[in-house]
Amino acid sequence: MGMDLTLFMVDWGRLGTAPVEDRIGLLEDMAWPWAPGGSYDPGRARADGWLWPPGPEPAWCAGYSFFTTNGAHAPHVHAGSAWADMRSLVDASVREPMDTFLDGLVRDAGPAFAGGGGFFPPAVAPWHRRVLLACPPEVLPGKARAWERVEPRLEELREPFAAECGDWAGRPDTFEDFIALLREWGDVTTTAAHRGWGLVGLP
Repeated sequence: MGMDLTLFMVDWGRLGTAPVEDRIGLLEDMAWPWAPGGSYDPGRARADGWLWPPGPEPAWCAGYSFFTTNGAHAPHVHAGSAWADMRSLVDASVREPMDTFLDGLVRDAGPAFAGGGGFFPPAVAPWHRRVLLACPPEVLPGKARAWERVEPRLEELREPFAAECGDWAGRPDTFEDFIALLREWGDVTTTAAHRGWGLVGLP
């Protein structure tokens, strides 16, 4: 069984009030905040994919359920690999904002980025990462602007995708699958940027 990706949109200031060593645990608690046999219902996720904790307290995070991945991390890795394969064939006016958009989401921008620049505890080993991605709030407006630039030009990626990724293992099955996942990330980053929150992905 492969690794999952549990993605949260997070009020960075609220989470930052907790000690660094407790922050991952707080998010893990929010992934399943309902008591066994209680009110948990997977259908609580709204039509836009966001699942907000129940209760009267002001929410400081929300989970996102990807429509295109069934919770698995592998499709995001495959999308990042596909972009790495094709990017040299893409015009710079698309390639540069796409790099900005995807770095740290489906492209690994390095352990410092994944750890939120020290916002989370460091991984105990490179192959045992406790945080798959961490995008602080100040990063997301730039990603949202980059997405606005590339979204109208996604069709330009069709031929590069076919040339470099078609029928390859470890890549999205189809161009449509690739674009559908990019659009979900576009919606996620735009929503988080508008709220002024960050994004965190846990395995």
